[in-house]
Amino acid sequence: MHAVGIVAAAGSGLRLGAVLAGRATPKALVPLGGRPLVAWAVATLLDGGVDEVVVAVPAAERAEFAAVLPAGTRLVDGGATRTASVRAALAGAGEADAVLVHDAARPLTPPAVVARVLAALAAGVPAVVPVLPVVDTTVVVDGDGTVTAAPDRATLRRVQTPQGFDRAVLAAAYAALDDTAELTDDAAVVRAVGIPVATVAGDERCAKVTVAHDLALAELQVAR
Repeated sequence: MHAVGIVAAAGSGLRLGAVLAGRATPKALVPLGGRPLVAWAVATLLDGGVDEVVVAVPAAERAEFAAVLPAGTRLVDGGATRTASVRAALAGAGEADAVLVHDAARPLTPPAVVARVLAALAAGVPAVVPVLPVVDTTVVVDGDGTVTAAPDRATLRRVQTPQGFDRAVLAAAYAALDDTAELTDDAAVVRAVGIPVATVAGDERCAKVTVAHDLALAELQVAR
């Protein structure tokens, strides 16, 4: 099975508020332990077993990304949204058997999670995501913020990346997706066309870096 990793790295990272060399920088280029977030994400995919990686980057910063990523990493211009960026990267993934879509904002994802996703795809599932149980009580609220329901958390899971797919299945699902649609992840894209999504165990280290506090916690993990 030939697997290609896709990294969505074109986001601006405004909530992270990072500034390098006196200017705002894309989130994926923010350093963690001396390496950009995107470099961690690409290394995770390769160490976990993918054969090659395609990274969707901001067009204006293509040279900066090329300078920090391993030789052989393919770069494509990302879009204005995550969905558009994944579309672009998927088009550059060639004729792979499987694709794993990962977020640059999850830099400390262990390679073992990647290996579990690949194993599920090799076993024949068309789509698979890593998940963790929900440990807090989760509620539904109305427009006024009043609690209206409390779902049974035993049936709830937190979804992480990388998310794995049969390449043809994901390509067909994106082809069927309206150009204006913006879904929160790629599992939602395939579920929209009726494809079942399997799960494997995720990892707490897959935590997403969204704000400065998240980055500080990630730095503590790297420093251990």
